Amino acid sequence: MRRPVEGDVHVHYGQIYVQSDPDSYGPGLDEAFAGQSAGLCGAATAGALWLHTGLHTGEVGFTVEVHDHAPPLEASWEDVVEVSFRPASADSALVEWAGEDSWDLGLDETDYRVRYCATGMDRARAADTRMAEEPQWGGRLPSDALRTVGGHVSGLRDFDPGLLHALDAAGPAVQRAVALLAARRACEAAGLTALDWVTGALTALAEGRPLPPPFDDDARMWHTLASDPSCPDRTVGRAVPPVRPPSQDSSSPGTGALSPQEAATLVVGPARAVARQSSQPPAPDPAAVGQSSQPPLPDPAAMGQSSRPPLPDPGRYGLFVSFGPPDPSLRISQPHAALPAVTGAAARDPLRAAVDAVYAAVVTHGEDWPALLAEMASLCREGPARSPGRE
Repeated sequence: MRRPVEGDVHVHYGQIYVQSDPDSYGPGLDEAFAGQSAGLCGAATAGALWLHTGLHTGEVGFTVEVHDHAPPLEASWEDVVEVSFRPASADSALVEWAGEDSWDLGLDETDYRVRYCATGMDRARAADTRMAEEPQWGGRLPSDALRTVGGHVSGLRDFDPGLLHALDAAGPAVQRAVALLAARRACEAAGLTALDWVTGALTALAEGRPLPPPFDDDARMWHTLASDPSCPDRTVGRAVPPVRPPSQDSSSPGTGALSPQEAATLVVGPARAVARQSSQPPAPDPAAVGQSSQPPLPDPAAMGQSSRPPLPDPGRYGLFVSFGPPDPSLRISQPHAALPAVTGAAARDPLRAAVDAVYAAVVTHGEDWPALLAEMASLCREGPARSPGRE
């Protein structure tokens, strides 16, 4: 089994299509559903499928699986229809309305039995539209645990929703191992593993003990970082999440966004007129560009309240807020970004510990976050026994 598409796709007028004939704009609505009693998947036109969704406009979770044999039908699906399908060429693709994006399906020119399954269509139809800022979970419904875990779940979701689902399914032992490894990798990237007070905290995490001073008090932790002359002065560029989560696995590269000329040749249904009228993309809305759910780094001056005697003034701090897309030229202090990975890894809830530690490690790694998340995903698959964090 392979998954050429897995993630969020955009629909408009409740439509998305499978197109394989490069010389055709695709069928019209009546043509696609001619002779069919179900209105979910129109397959009456050779080489094309017209797929309906409950949502009128917005992002929906969507997965395409290609099996050698018919898979068992999961009881969780609420609407299911099966149709016959044969690609008209070797270039079959899942195509969004108006050709805004497409994904190569890699199908042979042979007969297929297509099972189109859906859930939540009535709720989606009632909602009608899903705004861009609403949470997207990589094509899968989040569990109650992910919905309620809190912390930096929204920030990590922006980078890799698939990893969140893998962490959720992995169980407490793997979640703790991921949290420990993320904290260690963050400290390594920040150059903090040469400091005894940091390695002591990492050892306590590995042994399942409470964090020792100064990590038992946020204000004292930040003061120690500011006053330790051995602390390296390292910075990294901002970690910028992808514009949208990848909608295909790493082994199945998609075609990505189409050029306006290519889009005009693949548009089906009522979008034909739109594609023919103009090949220029719409101008971005300045009010909607670049909004990010990435939480800001902790401000050391505002971290925590302590009942201990006041600490000497370690210096002045400033918090600067800007609007728009993250500027890759901005530099982040890696030591300041790494310490929340350590405190996050000590959370009582193993899932919360993993989420917060991994997110802090992402911020610490900056532009190199993809390699970090690949290692976290590998640990989820292999289990804690082989974790480098248990050295």
